[in-house]
Amino acid sequence: MPQATPRSSLQGARPSVFLLAGAFVTGMFLFVHGGCGGDECQDAAGCREDKGPPASNTAWVCEDKRCEQHSVQVPPPDSGTDAGTPDSGMPDSGMPDSGTPDAGPTTVSVQVLAFNDFHGQLEEPAGQILTGVAPDGGPVRVNAGGVTYFARHIAALRATNPNTVVVAAGDLIGASPLLSGLFHDEPTVEAMNLIGLDLVAVGNHEFDEGSTELLRMQSGGCHPVDGCLDGDGFPGAHFKFLAANVATGVDRTLFPRYDVREFEGVKVAFIGMTLEDTPESVIPTGVAGLTFKDEVQTVNALVPELRRQGVEAIIVVVHQGGIPTSGSLVNECKGAGADGLISGAIVGLAKGLNDAVDVIVSGHTHQAYNCVIDGKVVTSASSMGQLVTDIDLTLSKATGDVVEARANNVIVTRDVQEVGAVKELVTRYQELVTPRANRVIGWVSQTLRTQTDSAGQSTLGFVIADSHLEATKPANLGGAQVAFMNPGGMRANIAQGEVTYGEAFTTQPFGNSLVTLTLTGAQIEQLLERQWRPSGATLMLLPSAGFTYAFSASAPIGSRVDPASIRINGVPVSPTAEYRVTANNYLASGGDGFPVFAEGTNRLGGAVDSDALEAYLKAHSSMASPLPAPALNRITLLP
Repeated sequence: MPQATPRSSLQGARPSVFLLAGAFVTGMFLFVHGGCGGDECQDAAGCREDKGPPASNTAWVCEDKRCEQHSVQVPPPDSGTDAGTPDSGMPDSGMPDSGTPDAGPTTVSVQVLAFNDFHGQLEEPAGQILTGVAPDGGPVRVNAGGVTYFARHIAALRATNPNTVVVAAGDLIGASPLLSGLFHDEPTVEAMNLIGLDLVAVGNHEFDEGSTELLRMQSGGCHPVDGCLDGDGFPGAHFKFLAANVATGVDRTLFPRYDVREFEGVKVAFIGMTLEDTPESVIPTGVAGLTFKDEVQTVNALVPELRRQGVEAIIVVVHQGGIPTSGSLVNECKGAGADGLISGAIVGLAKGLNDAVDVIVSGHTHQAYNCVIDGKVVTSASSMGQLVTDIDLTLSKATGDVVEARANNVIVTRDVQEVGAVKELVTRYQELVTPRANRVIGWVSQTLRTQTDSAGQSTLGFVIADSHLEATKPANLGGAQVAFMNPGGMRANIAQGEVTYGEAFTTQPFGNSLVTLTLTGAQIEQLLERQWRPSGATLMLLPSAGFTYAFSASAPIGSRVDPASIRINGVPVSPTAEYRVTANNYLASGGDGFPVFAEGTNRLGGAVDSDALEAYLKAHSSMASPLPAPALNRITLLP
């Protein structure tokens, strides 16, 4: 079977002029989707951009850096092409396009290897994958993940089919461990270049450092502030970011909306996008000027456009997901949804998408499932590179339709040989980061946990809030009277004993800065009431020592907090008085659905959150006298 030649579609919108100009000012050369310079070209997409559409039944091909037109076989449009309605899944006439018998195979096999929520996890993650139930009824689990093993599994699967595309459903970077996060996730991009990742849909964490930094991930160049911390240049991603529903203007998107690849004359479209609610989970300044559009509407509007290009096979790669039942195996679809299947946003999304969509590669929830929903294959591969989803498609050469689609979640076991080039990359960064990661910054008497009690309190959350308060309490540093920490900002426990910088960074990997602002007592009450959402979701803030209040879980949403119980150091908070409040810059900008923070006045920026925690541990702990875990007595749960 000959190797397929990918063809990128330029029908997807290009990056906006505003964002390109902004990145240019910072000295970065931006990705322009393969345009040609002079008489030379880089790929077929650049030929189409510079020379216009090719002649009928031909396509642009970049050979020896020159644009040439080659003949292609284009499947005939069916009756639903222009209207965007799904086809019947059968050939229109039951005959090949030419009307003559086809002496060769009538189908083509395409393999899609998919994963999601990698989060810069280059080293082996701590979690295990459930593989079954032991004779005694206990779970059977296996260690999984680690990019060197991940690379080997990808290579082995790729070897089974030359028509292979590797895709990721968002959060490839962001919220990463120190090994990648310290270097602004450049190591992860470089590792994925070696592995051969082809396409990635943007996720919410791709925006952790803002859209301009995300553009640098694609185009390359050193960080505008830190430079190239590894001592050499950064080439940028060899793979393509896709962002169909991230608009920078009318008919403009941050990255291309989709990518069309051709295999033995049959086209397959990959539409990439993130969840519409991304602005609620990232720093507002990081997505300024961007509009996140409805996922279903975005895809359905693209179906007629793709069909006009002769595309019948459509795969959606989206950073949105579902929830299976606890204890489900990786290839099951059991959950609390309809018919005993998974629940969550991906279910409604799958049912709302045009029936022309054949496969949905999903993510965001860090779960594993393998489903068929509304006739569409829907998959997710857990997180941290612990699984790879092997999706096998059989396509009709006559119509371009998907005749059959099968998926299998493959565990990334560690009983395979590591890929040498990837191992060398990881080792090099480990040598660079080890001195900083192993530096001891404090001691704790027992494990500080992210896990909360029935009132939403956690020992780690309280310690972090206390460190934020201490860092901003001096009058010249903010004059803070209370600090709040968001639970989503904590990514790992801190184990009993000595605490290293690496552990502290893993706990707070976002590099957020502290902001102290002024709120009235009435606004603080509003802030607390926002912890319970009409949707039924709950997101409890973790307050610093000295701040106490009580709430009733049975009271109506919006009226759960007892105003008289809100106190700072035992003194009731007055609705009309003003108080100095500290939060990380994500919360302070209204993140996590707390717009009251954005109303705060007299703002003063402060230290980086991880630096504040380090200073706190150094001041309050020693090997002889480790920091005790705080009592969980700041929030009182009433009937």
